[in-house]
Amino acid sequence: MKTKLLTYAAMVGMAIFASCESKKAGDTTDSVTVATDSSATNAVDSIKPKGAAPAWAPDIKPQMQVVIEKLASYGDKPIPQLTAVQARKNHTPTDAVKDVMAEYKIPAPVFNVDTTGKDIAVEGGNIHLRIYTPKSGSGPFPVIVYYHGGGFVIANLDVYDASANVLADKTGAIVVSVAYRLAPEHKFPVAHNDAYAAYKWVVDNAASIKGDSKKIAVAGESAGGNLAVNTAIAARDKGIQAPVHILAVYPVAGADMNTPSYVKNAAAKPLDKPMMLWFVKNYLNNMGEAKDPRINLVAAKLKGLPATTIITAQIDPLQSDGMMLADKLKAAGVTVDSKNYDGVTHEFFGMGAVVPQAMEAEMYAVGELKKAFGL
Repeated sequence: MKTKLLTYAAMVGMAIFASCESKKAGDTTDSVTVATDSSATNAVDSIKPKGAAPAWAPDIKPQMQVVIEKLASYGDKPIPQLTAVQARKNHTPTDAVKDVMAEYKIPAPVFNVDTTGKDIAVEGGNIHLRIYTPKSGSGPFPVIVYYHGGGFVIANLDVYDASANVLADKTGAIVVSVAYRLAPEHKFPVAHNDAYAAYKWVVDNAASIKGDSKKIAVAGESAGGNLAVNTAIAARDKGIQAPVHILAVYPVAGADMNTPSYVKNAAAKPLDKPMMLWFVKNYLNNMGEAKDPRINLVAAKLKGLPATTIITAQIDPLQSDGMMLADKLKAAGVTVDSKNYDGVTHEFFGMGAVVPQAMEAEMYAVGELKKAFGL
């Protein structure tokens, strides 16, 4: 799948569902930051949908609708009709944003970041880490351990490359993006175990990557948001250093697929209820595991977790999951800051190249992480 080129001027990131095998070699990024350009802003303002708003999203923002229209134009089979291997080859919202950028002549992203790759041993095998290091400064830098989305089944580091890049570029932190193993080849709880193992490796080896071992945060989107919270829980329960912050963007956080947002957004795109059921069936060994607190986070013991930022989208089956998790965390005495963004769908985070609300969300996340790092 093509590397995603998705930021204009202010360095926004792209992070979306995905469709290809994980890249393990040639991890390089060599670019410099570009100043905000009025022509890029005007181009974003000129993005207009071709048709009426879809019935499932009458209040969708115009730029968001254009991305969804482009995604539909590829004519791919719905993911629930495919095997996992086939689904990883589908076009993604990432491809749609890239094509919209080309159509409207929006500049490609540039980041003041270098990347390297590293394999680490985990139980039952190895996983790959992509390490994004700011070019400016000598360190030690704060570290963000980052988990991509994709329902534990699809997506990879390339699809979320720009999202990791923008976090590193804008926070001045190292980002360690984790290629945890995917289902159905690797069933629950492999992804969760891999996520913790990667965090533990960073805690133990931060100095070797120019990182500050006392300033490590966890972050993730969708399934990755679930993994970020679970990693903090595992660190607490195993008695190792806790992350200084959790960033969870529309996290998978519940077992109930009849919440208000699941009902309202059952037919939403790019994520709908049938796709969520497909993800669960592919990752879990049996449907009873959906009640496991590692999946059903709203039933987990949350007391003692670090300060947490939660981002949700209005047009998303997982909106209620994120909001309920925020409430449960607050009830457990955890400091929580959360924002919901109207008129946008699941996977909007990272689409700042074309969706203004995504730009806002990305900069909000960056601000929360910098605050946690004392920057």
